[in-house]
Amino acid sequence: MDKCKAKQHKPLEKAFYGRDTVKVARELLGKLLVRICDGRLLSGRIVETEAYLGEGDPGSHAFRGPTPRSSTMYGEPGRAYVYFVYGNHCLLNVVTEPRGKPGAVLIRALEPVAGIEVMRSRRKAKGLLNGPGKLTQAMSIDMSFNGADMINGDLFIADDGVRVRRAGVTGRIGLSAGGDLPLRFFIPSNTHVSRKAVGTTEYTENNEESRVDGPAQS
Repeated sequence: MDKCKAKQHKPLEKAFYGRDTVKVARELLGKLLVRICDGRLLSGRIVETEAYLGEGDPGSHAFRGPTPRSSTMYGEPGRAYVYFVYGNHCLLNVVTEPRGKPGAVLIRALEPVAGIEVMRSRRKAKGLLNGPGKLTQAMSIDMSFNGADMINGDLFIADDGVRVRRAGVTGRIGLSAGGDLPLRFFIPSNTHVSRKAVGTTEYTENNEESRVDGPAQS
């Protein structure tokens, strides 16, 4: 039954990812991250992303050029870039830009949509998908997915027609360098984002900017 439901979700095409990383990061908001695991459909709506650029971005793994770890960022767009941090978390990124030009978007938070009870059984802790390490644990995404095709596999991103007309933007979270660059994007009104900052800039659908000041949410 869940596999039938999965067929209703058409993965984004390679051309979507083979573009400017910042543009892809913004446009992934509202899309569905879909995982087929043991015949079950798990999905969440993307509510927060971070863009990681190439060799001019001090927060990027590609900052010092290609390494065994960052080589996936230089590969085909639409591939998963998964890496291990803090000794116990896998983080999921999707590769952007044309092949040979490094770029990736971190999937930072999701709003649960389908397979919620299954995901809860895999993450017996506070917060289900409101963080990059939480969502990979709940959706059973590990290092075996590094380099995986996110267009023709059991892990992909789909467009179900939801449009995000306002996106908040702040600096990226948890970086020792490059954290001040405005490369974190999120849906301001969504309660599933990992963190909301004071004084964020919002981008509307027609790219008009406005300032939003309010209480911080951690």
